[in-house]
Amino acid sequence: MIHFLNVAKIVKARKDVALRHVLWAGDFVLPDGKPLLWFARAFGIHLPTRVNGTDLMERLLAESAQKGLHIYLLGATPEILEACVLKIRSIYPGSRICGYRDGYFGSDEIENVISEINSTRPHILFIGMPTPRKEFFAQDYRSQLNVPVIQGVGGSFDVLAGAVPRAPTWMQYCGLEWLFRVLQEPHRLFWRYFSTNTVFITIFFGFLLRHLLKEREQR
Repeated sequence: MIHFLNVAKIVKARKDVALRHVLWAGDFVLPDGKPLLWFARAFGIHLPTRVNGTDLMERLLAESAQKGLHIYLLGATPEILEACVLKIRSIYPGSRICGYRDGYFGSDEIENVISEINSTRPHILFIGMPTPRKEFFAQDYRSQLNVPVIQGVGGSFDVLAGAVPRAPTWMQYCGLEWLFRVLQEPHRLFWRYFSTNTVFITIFFGFLLRHLLKEREQR
């Protein structure tokens, strides 16, 4: 079970106890965002590198194509999903997509979804749904899903399908991918990023102050 953390998800998980428990139940909880690396160092925590969900998905797709592993895609709209499947097959000719299904299903269809996934016997399941739906789905049904590797990929299907452009490499390196997204959709994303980033910085400095005071008391 592979989950990812970014600034927005940390802010959300701070108040959402259920989401927090689900994230820490993952086998891998990876830092998807340069700011997490910088802030971790302030507490003496060494995170070797940022691990982006789309990048890891592409690495796993390349590995699966070489080793003949079966892939199942769950999420996004039918149109995005179809375009994503075509793109994967063109980039990774040896890939074996054993099945795919869009993410628009109700609670009464979940049994059928799980049965369909298991019938195709995938080695890797990519879940392209928003937070926290993908995290809860993965955790709630992981015992019923006969899949060795489950990764939540969020909007990665949209990226692979070409519907959403990724930030230039230099912006990714500098931790400015969020700014690129805001510039793409300012009316929808400006307030969301501004509010979550502000809350996160407030949380960070609060923890940092307590951390420094504790160190001072221990001297």
